[in-house]
Amino acid sequence: MKIMSNNENISFWQRFLKSMTKANELGREEDVMLDHDYDGIKELDNVLPPWWIWGFYITIAISIFYYVAIHILGWYGQEDEYQAELKAHEAKVAKYKADHPELFKTENLIAYADAANIEKGKELFTTKTCTACHLTDGGGSIGPNMTDDYWILGGGFQNVFNTITKGGRPGKGMVAWESTITQKERRQLASYILTLRGTTPASPKAPEGDLWEGVKEPVGSAVESVEEVANDLKDGVEKIVKEVEEEVKKDAKKVEKIAKEVKEVKKKIHK
Repeated sequence: MKIMSNNENISFWQRFLKSMTKANELGREEDVMLDHDYDGIKELDNVLPPWWIWGFYITIAISIFYYVAIHILGWYGQEDEYQAELKAHEAKVAKYKADHPELFKTENLIAYADAANIEKGKELFTTKTCTACHLTDGGGSIGPNMTDDYWILGGGFQNVFNTITKGGRPGKGMVAWESTITQKERRQLASYILTLRGTTPASPKAPEGDLWEGVKEPVGSAVESVEEVANDLKDGVEKIVKEVEEEVKKDAKKVEKIAKEVKEVKKKIHK
């Protein structure tokens, strides 16, 4: 009778596991026992499992491929990815503005006349640091007097609104508020500033600029028109766009930080 060995009695799956682990039989422990003895704890001289060794080799191969592909051949870069995402976002914003030009026009805006919007404009005048340069009563300090008929960049609602939106003269400290407050808030602020004309400040600054003799501009009524509703819609859209832009900027800063760290690592590697 033919006597079958232990290896022939086990299944294919068991033989596969044995080949992948190189585990010794329990009966062979004495053959692979080392002389080390730590408080009765002994050590077997087992070999590393083949699956672990091959995993280690694969990791080395992947790391070499990554280094060559990224740092030498330049197949991929985080900075390039950031720039591509930024351009895609800017293209979406530009397309939206092109598809909805009515939401971004300011030529037809007029000053508010109702008390609620004027009061809101007064609040913005104080909280947005306008008083630091123009004083609380608009008499002027670093900035010009806003109670007389002289204007450096033109009087009237449209000129005042544009100055608030785009900023004053270069190097004079008047910043652009276009990206900080909404169109409606800029409109409220400009409307309040116009109400300061003809008032008597405590210490009025001497006139600056040219005498404004512009045409009489229309003033909005207390009841909002359809146009104002559209402008409110625009404010909402602008707010959403700003929030998206802020999120992109935050992500961009994270990517930029990672890119800088990668550059530092590359410098250390090449040293």
